[in-house]
Amino acid sequence: MSDDNEEEEPRRRRRSGPVKKGGDARAAKQFHTKVKTARGRKYSSKLWLERQLNDPYVAKAKQEGYRSRAAYKLIELDDKFGLIKPGMRVADLGAAPGGWAQVALKRGASHVVGIDLLEIEQIPGATLLELDFTEEGADETLKEALGGGADLVISDLAPWTTGHKSTDHLRIVALVEAAAYFAVDVLQPGGNFVAKVFQGGATNELLDMLKTRFKTVRHYKPPASRSGSAETFVIAQGFKPQRGDQSE
Repeated sequence: MSDDNEEEEPRRRRRSGPVKKGGDARAAKQFHTKVKTARGRKYSSKLWLERQLNDPYVAKAKQEGYRSRAAYKLIELDDKFGLIKPGMRVADLGAAPGGWAQVALKRGASHVVGIDLLEIEQIPGATLLELDFTEEGADETLKEALGGGADLVISDLAPWTTGHKSTDHLRIVALVEAAAYFAVDVLQPGGNFVAKVFQGGATNELLDMLKTRFKTVRHYKPPASRSGSAETFVIAQGFKPQRGDQSE
């Protein structure tokens, strides 16, 4: 499940981004909107709402028709690394509320299949599944919907957080690893994999696996990721199938 649903305050989720320097950011500072603490509203809710009202990416998403500010993370990743090509088949893990699927389609993907345990309002041209990616059989359902190997696997998966640092870290690592092994299972030769990670990036074990299966593996934090967020992204490009891979 994505952690960047901008329509309502995410409950017990990590959130993330700064904005570009210049006019938009300066204007946001100059006309900063403050929210009064109302009866029944938590202080954390007040801060979240205030941040939303003053975030240029949120305003831009509404203006340009994207479902969340998270869309700009994928736009910036694609601008830098050239991830999306016309005619691609894309698997979108943690797809809610649908911003990444919108970007993939607008940038030429021919077939996008998204999955999330939250309900997603349908998007023309995409197949969106309400299903927990970690449940047994979910990967097979996703592969069936793809109708063949994927050219790009994108993962904005984020777990429900408990506030217990060690427990939350293990959950995050497990999701990233599940996404990576799914990518290795379904990617076509030369395909790409992008996943959100936290706390310094992917584990050494996962990075070692990715480096043996992809031509290049890098970490990158797009400008749309909030500066105070621990999130970054691992970008693995140029998938190299090995004997025995289903997508070979």
